[in-house]
Amino acid sequence: MLLPAAYLPATFSLTAMAVWGTSDFFGGVGARRTNAFLFTTIVHLSGVALMVSIASALHQSFPSRTSVMWALLAGAVGGLSLAVFYRALATGNMGLTAPVSAVLSAAIPTLFAAFSEGFPGYRHLAGFVLAVIGVWLISRTEDAAGHPQGIGWAVVAGIGFAGFYLCIHQAGAGSPLWLAAWSRLASLVITVIVVLAARQFQAIPAPVLGIAIFTGFLDVTGSALFVRASQSGRLDTAVVLSSLYPAITVLLARIFLHEHFSRGRTIGMLAALAAVPMIAG
Repeated sequence: MLLPAAYLPATFSLTAMAVWGTSDFFGGVGARRTNAFLFTTIVHLSGVALMVSIASALHQSFPSRTSVMWALLAGAVGGLSLAVFYRALATGNMGLTAPVSAVLSAAIPTLFAAFSEGFPGYRHLAGFVLAVIGVWLISRTEDAAGHPQGIGWAVVAGIGFAGFYLCIHQAGAGSPLWLAAWSRLASLVITVIVVLAARQFQAIPAPVLGIAIFTGFLDVTGSALFVRASQSGRLDTAVVLSSLYPAITVLLARIFLHEHFSRGRTIGMLAALAAVPMIAG
C-alpha cells in the first residue's frame, strides 16, 4: 500500500530524525575515544564518498550551478557552526548551551517559512510549540543551573545551524543525493582546515575508525532525507520534525549506555510524541 502523497514530507522528515539521532549517538561514542575534529573529518569524508557513489550508480541528474553553490554554502555554514557549537560546549554549561542551539536552529527556519510560505495553521503552530518545548527538555541536562557561560557561542551556533537548513532549502529541486554530497564536501573542507591549523593529528584505533565511517553514512543519509523532505513539503514541517532527533539519541543512550533518564527528558519525549501527529497530520 502506497503512502498518501500528503504524508511523504513528514515521512522523510521523521526518517531523517531517526537517522540523525542514531548518527549523533554513534558520533558521541566515537568522539569520546579520539580527537573530535579528526573524528568529524572522517565522518564527512565517508559521507561524501557514500553519496557520490550512490548518486553515480543511480545516474542521478547533476544539479545546476546555483543549486551546487547553495549546497556548498549550506555545508560551509553547517561545518563552521559545528565548530562553534563544540566551542560553546567546551566553554559553557552544556545543559544550557545545547538546548539554546537546538531551539534556535528550529525556530528561525520556522519563522522564515511562516513569512515565505504562509501561516501553517493553528494546529501545526501548536505542534511546533510542543516540539520546541520537547527539544529543549530533551537536550537540557540536569546541571543547567549556574552562570550562562558559552551562551553567546551557542546562539551563534544555533543561527548557523538554521542557516544550513535555509541554504539547503534554497538549493532547490536538484538530486538530494548530489546536494547532500556537495554540502558535506564543504563541511569536510572546513573540518580539514581546523585539523591542519590546530595540528590535531593522531592515530585512530580501527574500531573508532569504523564507528566514524558508519556515523558518516548515517549523517549524510539524514541530510539527503531532509533535503527530500524540504523539497516535497513545507520547510517548517521538515525542520521541526527533523529537529526532534535528540529524542532518538537520548533513547539510545538510555538503552545502551544506561544514562539517566530524568523527569524533564521524559516530559520532553512525551511533548515530542504529541507534536508529531499535530505537525504531520
